[in-house]
Amino acid sequence: MARIVMKFGGTSMAGMERIRNVANRVKAEVARGNEVAVVVSAMAGETDRLVGFCKEASALYDPAEYDVVVASGEQVTSGLLAMTLKAMGVDARSWLGWQIPIRTVETHAKARIESIDSETLIAAMKAGQVAVIPGFQGMMDDGRISTLGRGGSDTSAVAVAAAVKADRCDIYTDVDGVYTTDPRIVSRARKLGKVTYEEMLELASVGSKVLQTRSVALAMKERVRVQVLSSFDEPGDNPEPGTLIVSEEEIEGSDMERQLITGIAHDKNEAKIVLTRVPDRPGIVASIFGPLADAAINVDMIIQNVGHSGIVTDVTFTVPRSDVARSIDVLEREKPVIGFESIITDAEVAKVSVVGVGMRSHAGVAAMMFKTLAERGINIEAISTSEIKVSVLIDEDETELAVRVLHTAYGLDG
Repeated sequence: MARIVMKFGGTSMAGMERIRNVANRVKAEVARGNEVAVVVSAMAGETDRLVGFCKEASALYDPAEYDVVVASGEQVTSGLLAMTLKAMGVDARSWLGWQIPIRTVETHAKARIESIDSETLIAAMKAGQVAVIPGFQGMMDDGRISTLGRGGSDTSAVAVAAAVKADRCDIYTDVDGVYTTDPRIVSRARKLGKVTYEEMLELASVGSKVLQTRSVALAMKERVRVQVLSSFDEPGDNPEPGTLIVSEEEIEGSDMERQLITGIAHDKNEAKIVLTRVPDRPGIVASIFGPLADAAINVDMIIQNVGHSGIVTDVTFTVPRSDVARSIDVLEREKPVIGFESIITDAEVAKVSVVGVGMRSHAGVAAMMFKTLAERGINIEAISTSEIKVSVLIDEDETELAVRVLHTAYGLDG
């Protein structure tokens, strides 16, 4: 007998026929004698619809009231799945974030899970009851509902798995695993049997849509074994059921030696912001990025250009496209302190990244990337690196070409 957390995304919950399919999968796990908790997303498109209402109400909406609105999507699907399971003869009940409770901190709309009171959940699971939990939501110290940011249901699932000490967290999506790149762009992309936490974290952070970044970071911290599966495969259809995200120790050393580059990721959710003629003096960078951090705006690539006569400089950085308006608002309010001349924005950019633990022991990975892109006339606007990742910012129209040529250059074609 195992204790399993199953998570189903929006496409898996899109309508009653698919919810019944999910219920059948859950029932099958229960029939195997496993203790089961299920975390669900809102129906596909529902969160976007609710966010649209918030933006219509106010361009700079109150994040706390935004949470009240958008958290309702997962509440609907959790109740519907519990009803469906009961109709199938499976003991189940829904648990909202405040009922468990899932305690969160920091800021509304981008809250962070601090703790989960798991005692009652574990008792229910041991008694054979399936706990159905809406993802993406929790409760602040003042009792108000909170949400974890887009894609937060993955984080909810991993957090629940850690809290109940699950043997595995199965995340069901519309893809059957993690690939070397997006198969819609490269038809010869290969599915990976196992990926390390570090590699998956980098892939998620640079645009791989399979798992949300925070969920992978939490899985790595808590050592939760995560399996990515397709909710549309019938049992027995696929002899290689999915991709396991595990510790480096769980992957054989020989496999790690052969694995120079694990995958190519891309992200079109990037926008470039340039502050022109910023005074070139100590502390100026802190005066720019401090207020953005206080507003919970995630800054990615940062470039401080060569100064003009040692007096002023241009500062370039990227933020998620959805945060451009809020970033401009923050920076304009801080203009008297920062002293920049103007703000230039460009949302027609994309980030392309190569990721792999093999970079630690192999030189020339970045050089190959730059050479490959140069040969195809693709201009690089910004560069950022980590121990196992190299990312470049390019024109959005050249994204697919860049992914294809890099996938081939690093020998990833199947």
